[in-house]
Amino acid sequence: LYLCTVEYNMEDERNNIQRMAMNFGTCMGVFWILKFIMFPLGMTTPFLSLTFIILTMAVPFLGIHYARTYRNRYCDGVISVGRAFTFTWMMYLFASLLTALAHYIYFSYIDDGFILKHCEEQIVTIEQANLPNMEETVKMLKESLANAKALNAIDITMQLLSQNAFIALLMAFPTALFVAKRTTPTNNGKKENDYTQQ
Repeated sequence: LYLCTVEYNMEDERNNIQRMAMNFGTCMGVFWILKFIMFPLGMTTPFLSLTFIILTMAVPFLGIHYARTYRNRYCDGVISVGRAFTFTWMMYLFASLLTALAHYIYFSYIDDGFILKHCEEQIVTIEQANLPNMEETVKMLKESLANAKALNAIDITMQLLSQNAFIALLMAFPTALFVAKRTTPTNNGKKENDYTQQ
């Protein structure tokens, strides 16, 4: 009976983490999609380009906020590094999957070569500037552009999904360390939450 109870609690905990990670990941994914919209628009409007950069820099802080909210609201203010890592990584993964859908729709039906055309114009501008020691850089940029032109919408989407999943893995661990909170014994032998990390 004890083993069945332990197995049930572990299964219930996994389901809880997955459900909450999906909920928060959806919110994070919507944020990423709004951020992505700023990218092509920012190619013609500098203010929107700056907005894209600011929103990108805000992603880790939003991740910490969501992880803290999960810890305080659904874990009674206590969470281990392992559980925090699992939640955070799954949250970013769900966000990546949702954003991948937006990427596919954009590159399939909206972009029509706009981003690549703009990049090509930027390379031509750099080349015409005749800056010293830029020949190799321009050559590398042209090769990268040629490779990008050979990709279809699915290829681009899968590359961006892989990139986001890898970045998610990198961000999940430091976020988990930052939000982890354990119980510590008090002087009367009882336990209380360690609030050294808020």
